[in-house]
Amino acid sequence: MMEGGCQCGAVRYAVDAEPYGVFVCHCTQCRRQSASAFGISVDIPASALHVLQGTTQSWCRPTPTGRLICHFCPTCGGRLWHVADPPDGRMTLKGGTLDVPLDLTAAVHIWTTHKLPGVIIPEGAVCYPGEPEDR
Repeated sequence: MMEGGCQCGAVRYAVDAEPYGVFVCHCTQCRRQSASAFGISVDIPASALHVLQGTTQSWCRPTPTGRLICHFCPTCGGRLWHVADPPDGRMTLKGGTLDVPLDLTAAVHIWTTHKLPGVIIPEGAVCYPGEPEDR
């Protein structure tokens, strides 16, 4: 069981399934939403997320295959998770919202063509120049 929440604590959640994978995304959208050099996404079954406290607000942005519904805390604005529209049974949690920090040793690095200069990807890490087709 993983638990997490937003920066101010107004929204809390639990996940009752193992993640499909952990992705470090270097795309410009993830850099902007995380205000950092990359975004961390934890791919989980959508049915595994349980909101324990609070409610989120959302906004949508277009993707090559539809839309992405981006959920955030209405109090602090912290991004929490993303859901594809149309739904595909999966969703991604923002890795920094988890109570227990993730081990990124085996994380898959995507959109590496957009990686910032100076960011070092670990030797041997699985990398994709864009979005992997099997994600």
